[in-house]
This record gives sequence, C-alpha cells and structure tokens, in this order.
Amino acid sequence: MHVLILGGTSEARRLADVLAADPALRVTSSLAGRVERPRLPAGEVRVGGFGGPAGLAAWLRAHAVDALLDATHPFAERISRNAALAAADTGTPLLALRRPGWAPQDGDRWHPVPSLAAAAQALPALGTRVFLTTGRQGIAAFAHLDGLAFLARSVEPPVAPMPAATEVLLERGPFTLDGERALLRAHRIEVLVTKDSGSAATAPKLTAARELGLPVVVVQRPPAPAGVRTAPDVAGAADWVRQLVD
Repeated sequence: MHVLILGGTSEARRLADVLAADPALRVTSSLAGRVERPRLPAGEVRVGGFGGPAGLAAWLRAHAVDALLDATHPFAERISRNAALAAADTGTPLLALRRPGWAPQDGDRWHPVPSLAAAAQALPALGTRVFLTTGRQGIAAFAHLDGLAFLARSVEPPVAPMPAATEVLLERGPFTLDGERALLRAHRIEVLVTKDSGSAATAPKLTAARELGLPVVVVQRPPAPAGVRTAPDVAGAADWVRQLVD
C-alpha cells in the first residue's frame, strides 16, 4: 500500500517514521523545498511542488497512491486545498493531520485576528518593539509599519519587503522557556505576534509573554477544507492508515 505524506512538520516526520516501519506500507513524503537543509523523514522523499491540484492528481495516479495524508503546517492553506481537490478527483482516501491550536490561559493578553493584515493593523496600538514569529513569508505583511522596531525569527532568511527597522534572528525550534524569557527581556519586546500553529516546540514564547504581561497578537488558523476528515495527532493518523490496510 502506497502512502503519500504531504509533510514539512515535525508531526509529518514522526508519522513517516511510524508508517515506514510497517512492511505492508510504502511511504513517500513530499517536502515543499522552501527550507535549504530540511530534516528528512524515514521512507522515500520527494522535494518540490506538484503544479496545483491537477499536477497532484496526476502524481497520485502515476505512482499508484492508495492513501493521502496532509500533514502540512496548519497555515499551508493552498496545498491543503489542492490535496482535497486532487483526492476528490482521483478517489484517493484523504486525512488531514491537524494538531490542536493553542488555548489561552489565565493571565494571557491575547488579541485574536483573522489574518496577517489584521495583525499589522492591530500592532501600533499595542507596542512599538515587536517580536514577529510568523515565519519568513509573513514578514512582508508588516513592511509598511515604519514606526515600529521588529525582531523577526525564522528558520530561513526572509526576503524583501520587510519593515525598515527589522533585526532577523535565524533559529529553529524547539525553544526553551528560559531562552524565550531572556530573549524578550534582552530585546525589550513590548508585543508578540504569532500564528496559532499549536506547536509545543514554539509554545514557550506564549508562557514567557504571559509572565511578562505582554500582549500577544494571535493569527487564527484557517479551517481544513470542507469534507476532509482530520486527526489531531500522529497516533490517530497512523490508525487511520492501518484501518485502510485491514
């Protein structure tokens, strides 16, 4: 049974490790190729796009894929939509692995917003020294905010446009609570901007912000495509695949 995992997340790597250990399964992981030195999962790996839903559907047919797992980032809206269209076109069973989002706790000063544009609009009223953790592709949404100072953290170097006053910090999680506390203090951060990725690896920044009483602008995640079944964790996704095998 051939399983294609649309990956790039820590859950996708763990899922590939679990499934590749089953001799009844052939596992291929597809990576977008945006990270220069990605952490490779177990099994076969392909890198690059498919050319939209039609290209993905053609790949599913050409490689006799029996099950499709969308384990991309919760904000990878385009590839999730393409996966849903390609699965419907080819009749391929599809599951989206979506870790739960973060939940606010007592003491949090969260400002939920529906988009990066809305986050940029909210910032001037909340602080002038901003810790931006939306990934390198999200920095452009804040490029027009010349009156603010940004510390932008990403795995890969961002590209223009960026705000005029931007310091880039190239780091990959997981991050520690002590490290996040020290970072916020050292850079005199006044407001944090993040996407609701739900990742435990990057959650310590939320705790540190709560302890320091900082406002947090939280970009809400898009929903999974209509009609697509979801699982909250690797175990649930692996069980779904095993049920197909049985």
